[in-house]
Amino acid sequence: MTNKLPIILFVCITVLCVVGCKPKTVATNNVAAMKEIVKTDSIFSETSENQGMRKAFIEFIADEGVLLRSNHLPIVGADAIEFLSQASDSSSSVLSWQPLGGDVSAAGDLGFTYGTYELQVTDTAFTGTYVSIWKKQPDGKWKFVLDSGNEGTQPIE
Repeated sequence: MTNKLPIILFVCITVLCVVGCKPKTVATNNVAAMKEIVKTDSIFSETSENQGMRKAFIEFIADEGVLLRSNHLPIVGADAIEFLSQASDSSSSVLSWQPLGGDVSAAGDLGFTYGTYELQVTDTAFTGTYVSIWKKQPDGKWKFVLDSGNEGTQPIE
């Protein structure tokens, strides 16, 4: 009986090592999902530049989306879409942004991006930072469920 103990331990350790060293495919899926989110965020910005802020935000907000805006309580769902629908879409103002980073959930269905934005109004540019939380929709498209920005940016020294 005592001669079998080392063999049993060896087999258990070998099985644990083989199972523990199994390649992970989740990371690959997360890289693909992250690329999709960044691409969606970039297309969102391009739509804002080319077709206006209102159209872009209405197109990319999820039904349950939340907007966090200065001097407002959170604007949620249908109220957010109504708020965007009533917003003016002046051709004298152009909003664009650049995603700088983000991450995605292990399940690959929820993620976030963050970056910097520029709002050009006539001859004046306003800059800031933003964060958007994205959720994969049943049709496979990504839509934001939360969007927030902070005015003003200072160069990093």
